[in-house]
Amino acid sequence: MIFEPTVLAATMPDLTVFQFNIVDNIFSMTVATMGAAALFLFLSRSTVDRVYQPALLVSGIVVSIACYHYFMIRSSWDGAYELLEGNYVGTGAAFNDFYRYADWILTVPLLMVELVAVIRLEKSKARSLLTRLVIAAGLMIALGYPGEVISSPEGWGTRVMWGALSSIPFFYILYVLWVELTASLSSQPPAARKLIEVSRLVLLVTWAVYPIAYALGGTEAALTAKAGGAVDPSGIVALQVGYALADMTAKAGFGVLIYFIARAKSTGQDGASAAGSGAYAGA
Repeated sequence: MIFEPTVLAATMPDLTVFQFNIVDNIFSMTVATMGAAALFLFLSRSTVDRVYQPALLVSGIVVSIACYHYFMIRSSWDGAYELLEGNYVGTGAAFNDFYRYADWILTVPLLMVELVAVIRLEKSKARSLLTRLVIAAGLMIALGYPGEVISSPEGWGTRVMWGALSSIPFFYILYVLWVELTASLSSQPPAARKLIEVSRLVLLVTWAVYPIAYALGGTEAALTAKAGGAVDPSGIVALQVGYALADMTAKAGFGVLIYFIARAKSTGQDGASAAGSGAYAGA
């Protein structure tokens, strides 16, 4: 195994003004998106039935955590570079990659909680499902991080190994969620059923971005750039942009979708109001 000294942070390659700004701007947009989503979800809790309010609370916590970490990620990014002779070059301060993984280790299990909470499975089944998903989420992130911090082309094979190991719980989570979401459709009201079908596709499409970004950041050229080599650092830029876009969709976008599912279910079966009446059968 190849572990560089930069376990918590990574040096970054020289960037053009465009490359630096596209990453900086996407980080800024992510902070704003997460913050706006947090306000929306917290303020919208009173518009859904009480049994679905915990799902919105957890969704709001997820985007709040992400908002804080992306603020720190952007600060670290800006601190790692300075403009010199028309290009952005390293200041000597390392870019902290650990903020993102610290975010994921907290928010990904909570994403599982908010989804199971809004579907409202039978308690024993929900408990078993959450246990499996949270363990798998922890393994997925823990196995991916050692590959993420590799910063030399000689470590390419090791990065691929860690990425492959991380993919096992990754695909397990997607499989279990797809099966459980599909199985729950028959017990959902018509309006919520359509939204849950959409949520399945959102999960698949959004989560697919993560391994793609991981792969782009792990090419030989990207690792050479990360090690300070004079090559095109587009893979590093693509990794940062890809992760940020995926996080905005998977957390803020999915949180808003959770709200619409909760709102649809709060109107009761076939549109009849269920507010204040507790969970209806099968919710």
